[in-house]
Amino acid sequence: MKYPQCPHDHPDCPLPADLERLRRERETLRDLVSVDELTGLFNFRFLKSALEREMERTRRTGLSTGLVMVDLDHFKQVNDVYGHENGNLALQAAAGIWKNHLRKIDIPCRYGGEEFVIILPNTGIRDAIQVAERLRQELAAVPVELETETIRLTASFGVDEYREGESLTVEAFIHRVDMFVLAAKNEGRNRACYDPARAARPATEVTAEERASLFLKRKP
Repeated sequence: MKYPQCPHDHPDCPLPADLERLRRERETLRDLVSVDELTGLFNFRFLKSALEREMERTRRTGLSTGLVMVDLDHFKQVNDVYGHENGNLALQAAAGIWKNHLRKIDIPCRYGGEEFVIILPNTGIRDAIQVAERLRQELAAVPVELETETIRLTASFGVDEYREGESLTVEAFIHRVDMFVLAAKNEGRNRACYDPARAARPATEVTAEERASLFLKRKP
């Protein structure tokens, strides 16, 4: 028996409705693989592959890859005092700030727990520091609505860049940035730490016009 809607007039060809269903299922499976269900950010698995791609792009083009790592301050207390459901609301609120204040090409990821990593393609350390400061200030300024009350969040930020000519693995690069997060915590939290010597050295970056043209909101 022929399928009346089959464009190829073939008995085994699926109907357009079946094709649409398969397409939706494929997109759902893709999202499950790459997106963190709670926050809607990219997940750890996607982070590693995306960072490797951007580091390879740096090796090919000479344009730096910026990396920002974020750890929400005293987050265990949020869970202990208000409960894990409210803790999840706080994580979603922080993720919303990251998504609303980044460029289209930036790649915000949930690293795990209350930690996040943001990949900044074609971005040197000085611009990456500005991004971290903007996110830090916005997080501290915006109240987070929980189920029963409103709280404020702060975070400790680590910032670094991967430059052409460096020999680093993805894991080593993340570890290097994580050390600056630890420094931010040791220095009192709610701050961004980085290597001042690296920030003082110029590096090849995209122009201001190119950055402006890319400054659009991105959703995973």
